[in-house]
Amino acid sequence: MLNIKKNEPHKQVKRGFQSSLLVISMLGMMGLAQMTQAAPVAPKLDLTLSEHSKKKIRTLMDDPKIWQQIPKVVTLCVYSPDGASGEAFEQATTYISELPRIAQVAKEFGVDMKITRPSKLQMNIDLNYPKLKKSASTTLNLRVYTDERVLTEDFRSKKCDGAGISNLRARQFNSFVGSIDAIGALQNYKQLSAVIQLLTRPEFDAKMVNNDYEVVGIVPLGAAYIMVTDRRIDTLAKAAGKKVAVMNFDGTQKKLVQNVGAQPVSVDLLSVGGKFNNKEVDIMAGPALLYKPLELYKGMTDKSGKVVGGIIKFPLIQVTGTLIMHRNKFPVGMGSIAREMISKQLSPAFQFVDKMENEIPDKYWMEMREADKPGYIKIMREARIQMTKEGFYDPAMMKILKKVRCGQNPSSFECALTDE
Repeated sequence: MLNIKKNEPHKQVKRGFQSSLLVISMLGMMGLAQMTQAAPVAPKLDLTLSEHSKKKIRTLMDDPKIWQQIPKVVTLCVYSPDGASGEAFEQATTYISELPRIAQVAKEFGVDMKITRPSKLQMNIDLNYPKLKKSASTTLNLRVYTDERVLTEDFRSKKCDGAGISNLRARQFNSFVGSIDAIGALQNYKQLSAVIQLLTRPEFDAKMVNNDYEVVGIVPLGAAYIMVTDRRIDTLAKAAGKKVAVMNFDGTQKKLVQNVGAQPVSVDLLSVGGKFNNKEVDIMAGPALLYKPLELYKGMTDKSGKVVGGIIKFPLIQVTGTLIMHRNKFPVGMGSIAREMISKQLSPAFQFVDKMENEIPDKYWMEMREADKPGYIKIMREARIQMTKEGFYDPAMMKILKKVRCGQNPSSFECALTDE
């Protein structure tokens, strides 16, 4: 089929609005930048809010009890492959230049906000609200991880108040949002953008919450493509019996590989590059942003430097990152405000994804014939339906994703079907 050519909600404890606004904004900015490695030039953030959110903010601010419950310390955990001294973190901190604008937003609500940054991993936030004669201070600590697994466990054990992690890992905290990354469920970036915007609507607020956890933002990381060490692996039939890298924390990947008769090999982000480059696995899947840091070109060339493998430019899934928080650290209703703010910062993330894909040399890309694509879409659809029935994907999210697909492509064969 492939013809390869080139190319019930937990009790909440309310916290101070403006402190939380900054914390959530920073999580959005840091998470967006960290998980996409960040764009070289810090974009202008869109800090506008809907009337719905503005009303919610004013209600929180005018409640005296809120000001007694402002956390003195908040810890946000972010992932950076090279640590706090690496390029990813340095690029992420360029968003700090937008802090004066955030302080100006606070001023518009009658709050005086002073922000100082003693170090690259710490910020102090001092607040004063003359209307109620209230003041408070919060220290925001940024904790940088080079191992996402450790970050996730520290978040679970409440060593982190908020975290930016891949949606594949975040699925354990919220299966509804975690199902966005279902195989073949979103076929392009336009569809993904529409879904992220849709989920900021108030009717989805309850879906963002699961016990103590609340998803406060979703960011795009790029489409995952099949990467092969041998260009002759150009059909599903030829993938049978081959060794395929699967993330050890994601049961869906193992199931899908077994369905096509291939052999799953357990990996994580620390080991997948080495196994692919040393030809210990024949096939892996991932977004373009992994290509350079994992040096995946080594797995696609032979000892003489000849290109023998490649990247099939056909998206399997849309990889996303999730910004998630412990609800008892932040005020009721702040999650929806954060989701609205973060959803307006998608352009730099998509621009960076395009940049990463365009920087991969043409010689590694393998194009799929247009005539073959419907067959693969059908295969992924059947796998997605099976996985939903078996509990791997959330059925409510599957309906939303189909609605978005058919809204943009109503002539698709699946739009007349009712089995998803």
